[in-house]
Amino acid sequence: MNFVVETSARHVHVTQEDLETLFGKGYELTKKKDLSQPGQFACNEKVTIVGPKKEMAASILGPVRPETQIELSLTDARSIGVTAPIRESGDVAGSGACKLVGPAGEVELKEGVIAAKRHIHATPEDAEKLGVKDKDVVSVKVDTDGRSLVFGDVIVRVSPKYALAMHIDTDESNAAGCAGTVYGEIVR
Repeated sequence: MNFVVETSARHVHVTQEDLETLFGKGYELTKKKDLSQPGQFACNEKVTIVGPKKEMAASILGPVRPETQIELSLTDARSIGVTAPIRESGDVAGSGACKLVGPAGEVELKEGVIAAKRHIHATPEDAEKLGVKDKDVVSVKVDTDGRSLVFGDVIVRVSPKYALAMHIDTDESNAAGCAGTVYGEIVR
């Protein structure tokens, strides 16, 4: 059974409190477009991520979250001089630090910068068809023109709130030569 493999570029998730610090009291995110995962969306709002070496812009993804989190590729993290351990989304304890700058203010984060662990979102029904369960770690083969490869250490995340898709970062996407619609297959 094949599934779509999507490239997740650098982005930021913010708490309501940090959103208001960055954009002003009472500010609400504005949707640019829906993402593949139900209820998730790309926002019109962008912030600047500031590290010790340099800074870069990143889009905010909504809705607001319980914790502010910055997801960078390892190349992005190195280029701005920030530590970004490879973690599952939401696991920010002891992760990298940076500053976020918005039009109305800035937020100094002691932690929150990660490189997202490659993962598959699946509904319980999709997981059953794939022969996997929540938190399984699998390998996924991606066939591309001249750069096919097998991604190891792919975590499976199962929830009825998900839509079937695998997410990789820009470094991983470039390594596999992903362009356009790309599909993967679990090969264990």
